[in-house]
Amino acid sequence: MASTMNFDLPSALVDYLSRLDSFIESEITPLQHEDDNNRFFDHRREHARTDWDRGGLPREEWEELLGEATKRADKAGFWRFSLPREYGGQNEESGRGSNLWMAVIREHMASKGLGLFNDLQNEHSVVGNFPDVVMVQHFGSEEQKKELIHGRLQREVRITFGLTEPGHGSDATFMATKAERQADGSYIINGGKMWQTGMHKATHCFIFARTGGKDGEAKGITCFVVPRQTPGIKVESYEWTLNMPTDHATVSLINVHVPASTILGPLGGGLAVAQAFVHENRIRQAASSLGAAVYCVNQSVSYARKRQPFGKPLAANQAIQFPLVELATQCEMLRLLIRKTAADMDRMPHIEVEHKLGDKVSMCNYWANRLCTEAADRAIQVHGGWGYSRHCQFEHIWRHHRRYRITEGSEEIQMRKVAGYLFGFIGPKASKL
Repeated sequence: MASTMNFDLPSALVDYLSRLDSFIESEITPLQHEDDNNRFFDHRREHARTDWDRGGLPREEWEELLGEATKRADKAGFWRFSLPREYGGQNEESGRGSNLWMAVIREHMASKGLGLFNDLQNEHSVVGNFPDVVMVQHFGSEEQKKELIHGRLQREVRITFGLTEPGHGSDATFMATKAERQADGSYIINGGKMWQTGMHKATHCFIFARTGGKDGEAKGITCFVVPRQTPGIKVESYEWTLNMPTDHATVSLINVHVPASTILGPLGGGLAVAQAFVHENRIRQAASSLGAAVYCVNQSVSYARKRQPFGKPLAANQAIQFPLVELATQCEMLRLLIRKTAADMDRMPHIEVEHKLGDKVSMCNYWANRLCTEAADRAIQVHGGWGYSRHCQFEHIWRHHRRYRITEGSEEIQMRKVAGYLFGFIGPKASKL
């Protein structure tokens, strides 16, 4: 008897999506429409979210609203979903909290459009994503876990990530920030970082600095968990971006003195710490970009059926149909690749993903981010003047998701990884070729 492949989602996951939708409808959507909170999501969103007179930082009212939504989601049991049970999550429970479940959930949420339930401009969602927790979980000491993970989940700790520098981005092994060991075992850090997101509210900074080795070597870079108020840390500026508000800081580090206990993970093994969450984050980001692309396509199809220029539906024109057909086809194919890759990730130890599935994760991520911007651009075109206005969500989606073609590993970096697997420079083919 021939075997069959079942592509149906687990019934428990389908039920979870239904319960999630019910929670959003009963708790989060009313909060969004309370008072004038909808100003953060309608055509006024960019102005309402941005404190233009305070360096372009997020307005306090905006972040307070996000905090209230998070609080409600946590109380209802949704926010910590992807975390292990010891931290109040559901990971490792019959597949719950797995990469597959999170990929499906994040696509589902993004396909609903913008809303208080899920706003990826600042990684806010009622189903949280915790890359910093993953790093500390895998590499932190018991003391660091207690302080950082529990503090993070109580919303008392906020960590910012300092890897990129003004002169170095993807070439992290040429890092200019140095940490010199002192006679008493402590370290003094000098250098600078850029695009440290969330610096305005950070309590701790993950600062990556070279402690040994030579430029170009992966070994010799160490991760330090530095309290934000440590003398010598200075925010030089917040960089205004295509999608405001900004919380992306350029930071200088001058004679920052820290004890050896601030080291996260092994001395000289900081790049492994930095990559601890990268695959999970990339597959989830791919799913979110896919969901946003689906939203753009669905909205365009609906509008094209209703709009009747010259006395017939816009949808009757092949010039409208064919570009949307191509986008819809790519969405369907990409969904299968994302879900298969996520399911394969769930079947192997965390450390094996890079060596066996790194190319598939990169394929999903760079293609999804590109697809999303193309779908948003097409939606603007289909909607005409309305599409160009801020009364539709497409311009916001385009501006936000365009960022992901650079961050989380640029398209070029991810394509280079795929090429490495394809031609046998890295990955399973390397030993054979």
